[in-house]
Amino acid sequence: MELGVLTVPLGDQPRKKAFAYLNEIGVGCVELGVGGFPGDDHVDRTELLEDADARADLDAELTDYDLAISALATHNNPLHPDDERARRADTELREAIELAAKLDVNTVTCFSGLPAGGPNDEVPNWITAPWPLEHAEAHEYQWTIAEDYWTDLAEFADDHEVNVAIEMHPNMLVYEPHGMLKLRELTNGRIGANFDPSHLYWQGISVTDAIRLLGDAKAIHHFHAKDTKIYEPQAREKGVLDTTDYTDEPNRAWLFRSIGYGHGESHWKDVVSTLRMVGYEGALSIEHEDSLTSATEGLEKAVNVLSRAMFETTPGDAYWAE
Repeated sequence: MELGVLTVPLGDQPRKKAFAYLNEIGVGCVELGVGGFPGDDHVDRTELLEDADARADLDAELTDYDLAISALATHNNPLHPDDERARRADTELREAIELAAKLDVNTVTCFSGLPAGGPNDEVPNWITAPWPLEHAEAHEYQWTIAEDYWTDLAEFADDHEVNVAIEMHPNMLVYEPHGMLKLRELTNGRIGANFDPSHLYWQGISVTDAIRLLGDAKAIHHFHAKDTKIYEPQAREKGVLDTTDYTDEPNRAWLFRSIGYGHGESHWKDVVSTLRMVGYEGALSIEHEDSLTSATEGLEKAVNVLSRAMFETTPGDAYWAE
């Protein structure tokens, strides 16, 4: 496994400075935003697609700071009912896949997207219960839209030999492991998970069980290292479907936290061990979204915990079992 970072929190720094800092704190790979919500502070997707010299410059900088690219990130909603927004998200995603192929990067991270609840609706509709029955019908409609789009996108990804790693996320059609497996079964093996445990904790999902479920299907293409803390007094009063602003920390039922501030080091050792059990040896890409600390402090504390949890060697022979 390789310790990585999604570089978005360092977007106010020039690329070389960000790479130098990450190298200094012990990071070995980067996940680079190329559009959508992650933005494109450190790379210009269009320039890199069109200019071989620009790609060579990026490669040289990565070499200088002993870094590799674990994935390109473009999280957006290609299923949005607004045609222009959907087209823009689709363009970002397809160009990210094309660019990944040119850079010899095997993974693009993204969202599944979320359609409206019907053909005449104007906004996406996140459905979390099957009743009243029009909600079940709307959910079925959404999966029809998703299957049509993602079948074509998965073929496009396969043509470019790039995996598409979908982050299971609220307000998206795929927000939990069974939905992830359903989309994969409807499409092809290029579709898998960008496994981000932070969105599973507050749903009450056992992260290690989810890793086993998706790992058994070889459906984990990338991993986001990000923690969540549930604040029980608030959760007992209002549950975890919390629309309180993320910056109103005292009143939220849960918050994204730096690694180790939601779950202890022993838990993260279990996570890393379970990933190894199911054959995942890719990046642990730290995503900093902890509003209680700065980006650099959050990243450094995450590196501190994960560097002790990760294995640096491959398993040896089980000589004691022979």
